[in-house]
Amino acid sequence: MFKVDRDICIACEQCIKDCPVNDIYLKEGKAHIKNEACIKCGHCIAICPVKAVSTDDYDMSEVIEYKKEDFQIEPERLLNFIKFRRSVRRFKDKEVEKEKIEKIIEAGRFAPTSTNSQDVSYTVLQKELPKIKALTYEILNKKGQYILENMNDNIKHLERYANLWTKMYEAHKLDPKANDRLFLNAPLAIVISAKTPLDGGLASANMELMVDSLGLGTYFNGFFQVAAQDNEELLKLLNIPKEKQLISCLVIGYPNVSYKRTVPREKADITWS
Repeated sequence: MFKVDRDICIACEQCIKDCPVNDIYLKEGKAHIKNEACIKCGHCIAICPVKAVSTDDYDMSEVIEYKKEDFQIEPERLLNFIKFRRSVRRFKDKEVEKEKIEKIIEAGRFAPTSTNSQDVSYTVLQKELPKIKALTYEILNKKGQYILENMNDNIKHLERYANLWTKMYEAHKLDPKANDRLFLNAPLAIVISAKTPLDGGLASANMELMVDSLGLGTYFNGFFQVAAQDNEELLKLLNIPKEKQLISCLVIGYPNVSYKRTVPREKADITWS
């Protein structure tokens, strides 16, 4: 429940004006939260100038006071950081520390979600990664074989992938270490799932930026998503709840590559109206 300390409240009405669901009003000259339509977004906590608002739904010790020097990032510096990011596919044989994994997930946890649903879940793959990896290769091989055996005009565009998946499977079976084209021998993968694709996507984007800031590298494993999206065995191993869907898989590790500059991109497709 969200509540206002009436002894501290100065009735500035900032929380009332900022509440997205109009759940706060003045009662006897002080702000009062009805806790009826409240989505627990925390705007009232963030905006109160005298720290009169609190909640017992979350850990209030997480609340950090704003200081410009601690929070502000110059826009050009941020843009350069974003432009410099690369999808890393070469990793060192080095484990990722638990503290860094927790920071990556923390970045996802504080991404925006629809109506503050906070519906994003994270599956951290380390010890179970070899098992998940082997199963993923098997699933993609079966998908590839099915496509090749049932080729028609409707699935002709998948032929290239089908051939690739079967070849990847055979090569990995011969030498798993030398021929891991799915996870590239990275020591860690984090699978993001959510009820709402947008929520999971926003969390994934936050996490990728945190990965880069920690000196790590990552790439989004699209083939893993293809394998997992309709495979109950794999989804069960990942502990993804039935009401959620797999959104992304970040393969993470220490990069064994050093990039020297940004790269060009197509011009933005913009419609001004």
